[in-house]
Amino acid sequence: MHLKIINTISGLQFFQLLRFGTLLLISIFFTKSNVTTEAIGNYEFFLFVSTLACSFWINGLIQSFLPLFRNNYSFTQTGCRSPEFFNVFVLLSIFSFLVVVVLFFFRFSILGLLGKSGTIPYFNFLLVYIFFSSPAFLVEYIYLLKDKAGWIIKYGLITFSVQFILVVVPVFLGMGMEISIMGLVAVSVIRYGWLVVLLKRYAQFSLSKGFIKEHLHLALPLIVSSLLGASAQYVDGFLVLNEFDTATFAVFRYGAKEFPLVLMMANALNTAMIPVFSAKKKLSETLMSLRNKTARLMHLLFPVTIIFMIFSNWLYPRVFNENFTASAGIFNIYLLLVISRLVFPHTILIGLKKTKIIMYASMAELVVNVILSIVFIRFWGIEGVAFATFIAYAIQKIVWVGYNKIVLGISPGEYIPILVWGIYSFLTLIVFYVVY
Repeated sequence: MHLKIINTISGLQFFQLLRFGTLLLISIFFTKSNVTTEAIGNYEFFLFVSTLACSFWINGLIQSFLPLFRNNYSFTQTGCRSPEFFNVFVLLSIFSFLVVVVLFFFRFSILGLLGKSGTIPYFNFLLVYIFFSSPAFLVEYIYLLKDKAGWIIKYGLITFSVQFILVVVPVFLGMGMEISIMGLVAVSVIRYGWLVVLLKRYAQFSLSKGFIKEHLHLALPLIVSSLLGASAQYVDGFLVLNEFDTATFAVFRYGAKEFPLVLMMANALNTAMIPVFSAKKKLSETLMSLRNKTARLMHLLFPVTIIFMIFSNWLYPRVFNENFTASAGIFNIYLLLVISRLVFPHTILIGLKKTKIIMYASMAELVVNVILSIVFIRFWGIEGVAFATFIAYAIQKIVWVGYNKIVLGISPGEYIPILVWGIYSFLTLIVFYVVY
């Protein structure tokens, strides 16, 4: 692999795919082992709680940091060491500590909100995992901003290989799920240690209240947006946990996964383009670049999605086992998210620091998702919950597209290859109807 010819967008796309692919492979190997479905459910619940507690503010802080790098009111130096890195690390660490404190003192209340009793599985390990893993998300973005695409890939290959080994091997050796969880925690500590090494190399240890204030001002709408926008996933989990048992929750979780190739490559393109929009370049050229890159993604991701949609009912019981056959229907519904996922109005908004509309659209998504989920679960069970997520996410994107057109004067055709998107979307819906 010639890493020098890989740009930061493709490098980050590959890294995100590695992350999702590793989690998927771990899930597959768990189902092929002798571990019980209940134990798998506890593992999934561990990840669910950590994601619920952290993903919204991690996404908000990091996405708002990208347009501020080398483009803020507090730091003007352009040397190799960046004080912005240290300040965002401080913010991530503070948020991590606060989450640990809240979970420690309110764990039983949180369980009650989730409709569960008893204790959170592997609770002490969960606290350690959150504290170290949350700031470690900064590593790949340091490489992104320092234009080190090769290191993004190297870091991903090494750490995700170690994660797979430390989590899967204990189960197959009959050591139990607790040892696997300990392996997951160990990987988070390793990543945190590497983050410290990168900070010593690339960061200037200069704390700025002005920068932190500017960062939080831009980040808070994105944090709220991430909390509300991603709540489609959380609402899904809440409803399933309240209506069904842990085994059904595991079935739902194994199906309620976006196609990793779509999710990771789309998110990576969005993230990598944010700093481009924040740079002082011609907006028209940047919009055209986004449209061209989006078209290339569509030519790849729509056909692959359609193929998986056709064969998912055959694949699921063979890749996992017969207990997860019903997960295929959930997965097919989540595949429809490709229609909204490959439209990037939010990339423009974040890059131009228009973050409040991101939050308002997420509020609309939350309202729609809650209402439709409650209604649909009565008619279609866990599949109805997935349909509600698809509709709610589409409405969010429609609001952002409308804002770009009405307020910013940026028409959809400037950054969306409309004809390509329309044809592929229609074909995807037809295939889904036939398969469903």
